[in-house]
Amino acid sequence: MLDGFMRGLIDAPLNRGGVWLANRGAHANGVTLAGLAIGLVAATLIGAGEAGLIVVLPILASRLADGLDGAVARARGKTDFGGFLDIVCDFVFYGAVPLAFVLRDPAVNGVAGAFLLATFYANGASFLGYAVLAAKRGLETRSRGEKSLYFTSGLLEGTETIAFFLVIAMWPALFVPAAWAFGSLCIVTTVSRVILARRVFGR
Repeated sequence: MLDGFMRGLIDAPLNRGGVWLANRGAHANGVTLAGLAIGLVAATLIGAGEAGLIVVLPILASRLADGLDGAVARARGKTDFGGFLDIVCDFVFYGAVPLAFVLRDPAVNGVAGAFLLATFYANGASFLGYAVLAAKRGLETRSRGEKSLYFTSGLLEGTETIAFFLVIAMWPALFVPAAWAFGSLCIVTTVSRVILARRVFGR
């Protein structure tokens, strides 16, 4: 829901950063993989029982890299594989954080974490399915920035997901109620995207 607004704030500085990195030899896929590695460090810290800034900082660094990889790609030249790798790494990171909370305390977090992962899966499937059909029909949009895939808007997007991760990283005791609430909103987002697909793509 907030991604379009955030793109207007961050695209210009990210593009400048991407040009700076590209001029110094950075490659978009390397930035993507670095972002994933940092994100998995954050997930590992969560699983080990850490909380607060020690977790928040690598989450923020990971998502900064996730923004910079596209900027580097635009500076050096985008590739289809780069877009593929970016979305795969995003989904790995998004799954790793809830899994880390489950491993942190299976008895307390297990059911809520499983629900959250299931709703992430459904939401991701609706997102990717829509992107495939949009590409088949030649639909394009830049409302969420210049992307390799067609990004549909929704109640929950990347901005909301990162905000959610930051909250539970700072206050792990909130994970269970937050996971149920966020997962429920994922279901709303999925259903709304299905309704949109029905309207756009027909029967």
